[in-house]
Amino acid sequence: MSNPYAILFEPVQIGPVTAPNRFYQVPHCNGMGYAFPSGLAAMRGIKAEGGWGVVCTEETEIHYTSDLSPSLEGRMWEDSDIPAMAKMVAAVHEHSGLAGIELVYSGQHARNHFTRAVAFGVDSFSVPEYFPAQTRMADKEDLRALRRWHRNAALRAKQAGFEIITCYAGHTLSIAMFMLLKRFNQRTDEYGGSLENRTRLLRELLEDTHEAVGDTCAVALRLAVDELLGPEGLTHDGEGTEIVAMLAEMPDLWDVNVSNWSNDSGPSRFMKEGYQEKYISFVKGLTSKPVVGVGRYTSPEAMVSVIERGVMDLIGSARPSIADPFLPHKIKEGRVEDIRECIGCNICASADNKNIPIRCTQNPTMGEEWRRSWHPERIPAKRSKKSVLVVGAGPAGLECARALGQRGYEVTVTEAEREPGGRVIREAELPGLSEWRRVVDWRLTQIEKLPNVTIYPGSKMSAADVLESGLGDVIIATGCSWRRDGAGRTLLAPIPGWEGEQVYSPDDLMAGILPIGKVLVYDDDHYYMGSLLAELLAGNGCQVTLVTPGHSVSAWSDYTLEQAHIIRKLRHLGVEMRTHSLLTQIEQDRTQVQHEYQSEPVWLDADAVVLVTNRIPNDELYRELKPGMALEKLDSLRVIGDAEAPNIIANAVFSGHLAAQEFDEVVDPDVPNFRRERVGF
Repeated sequence: MSNPYAILFEPVQIGPVTAPNRFYQVPHCNGMGYAFPSGLAAMRGIKAEGGWGVVCTEETEIHYTSDLSPSLEGRMWEDSDIPAMAKMVAAVHEHSGLAGIELVYSGQHARNHFTRAVAFGVDSFSVPEYFPAQTRMADKEDLRALRRWHRNAALRAKQAGFEIITCYAGHTLSIAMFMLLKRFNQRTDEYGGSLENRTRLLRELLEDTHEAVGDTCAVALRLAVDELLGPEGLTHDGEGTEIVAMLAEMPDLWDVNVSNWSNDSGPSRFMKEGYQEKYISFVKGLTSKPVVGVGRYTSPEAMVSVIERGVMDLIGSARPSIADPFLPHKIKEGRVEDIRECIGCNICASADNKNIPIRCTQNPTMGEEWRRSWHPERIPAKRSKKSVLVVGAGPAGLECARALGQRGYEVTVTEAEREPGGRVIREAELPGLSEWRRVVDWRLTQIEKLPNVTIYPGSKMSAADVLESGLGDVIIATGCSWRRDGAGRTLLAPIPGWEGEQVYSPDDLMAGILPIGKVLVYDDDHYYMGSLLAELLAGNGCQVTLVTPGHSVSAWSDYTLEQAHIIRKLRHLGVEMRTHSLLTQIEQDRTQVQHEYQSEPVWLDADAVVLVTNRIPNDELYRELKPGMALEKLDSLRVIGDAEAPNIIANAVFSGHLAAQEFDEVVDPDVPNFRRERVGF
């Protein structure tokens, strides 16, 4: 029988180079950049090992006057930056992949916090983050200098060994894209006015790059063809089409997407697989050059379809390549069920936004390839014949059991509920989060293949049960519960009136116990839960008011690129939102709310109140068993995941994997259990 996915493994000619297959890891940020070159190289090298035919860097700064600090991106400022970048190239070439680099001069997006240089832009515009600074307007001498810096960076990239050099006009992050946009470009010289003039700089950068390195390197253009702003912005059926038509044959590869980042990396709660197709499908009809696009493709059938339908020539990927660096090999080997599918939670994006090394909910080894020597597919074999009891089959317990089983240990897993999965199963039932169930489904699929791992659902364990099991090595992964009293990040004490029957916790709603009428949701968690419950209740016909002490609704979700989508959705549903506000009193049919900057509180009508505040670790079993360690009734005891300290799901999975990696190993608690990069030493 022929391989139904064979088309994905055909080579693709890109200018003077050939991609070995159609799997293209597009440029993506990772929170490592210039500061962690060894970690970055190892992470990219793992992807090449996993079968990605092309592996690209993140955006790479070409000059010190366009400094993105504190963000940790790539740098090609000068020749001394070449060795660090070459390290990544070598890691990709070791596994026969092509290495690509994305060159950028950010202009008004640059903050220059590190260099303190003055950046130039299309005009004198404000820089990001409400920082009270602006760029200066670029004159023609500046633009000539920019072209020189871009050419020099391309030559350095070629010297480092990169085969694909990308000119960047995407995500509304580069001066080349700002030039294209009418709302930014009000210039009256040959770089402003008509679309042909606004495209001039991008054309010049493409020509310069071809002239400098085009003999041996492919020159790609990464272009956002729609900003999803309607007539106010660039649209795929307007100037986006005209730009592609103008430049149709200039780049060796078209890398097309939508802008901004929160749309391009749209969270699965709002955007599903293949969501960019309707915006980018026109491009192949205007050029003979290969096209790559993204859409968080995890299904090989969908990948084949977009190739056969002529939407694109290469499957672009950032997040799916993070969740499973070995996705191409698994498809080629017919192991589709083994793909660790991206859930679109954007924890990867949050790491870059927090300027820390990348992480992933599905793949706990992401970002740990160098500093912990972790591999997404391999793990050290067991050191003894010990058998392990894991109590709790949520995200931490399942990952721990799976990894221990992969190591070769005999593992028994007990779960109090009838269905394994813990919090993931409950949360996946909330609006838009169905794909989050993949965290559980993938682990159960892998555990089913391990004869040495057995799960016993519906088996609540007491301390006596554990001690009588005969298993001396115990790992507790019993999760956590939401607090019912309103104590949280802002109000450390319980909220008066919390004992009332009209007061609900998130656990109540996830169990199907829903209030009716006017409902106040008090969100002192600041991530996704408060807004999700407001959405659930509004969809159930409730009149919902969301109150939060935060400066904005679901403030932390800004890091995961969800916040704008959340606020739009809640507005659409008619949810009233009050920020900077504390819930200070709950009564039978009303609540007292105190605004942070107003002296007098207000009373709001409320038939019910949902308190989304702190959580309580379900660590009673661990605490009961701990004395048993002193009495030598157990050989080892460890608590992991939310039972140790409530956190995001990604941290629960990581905690489980770490426990499995460290089991039966010698761990010195007085020194870091990972390597650190020391630049210059």
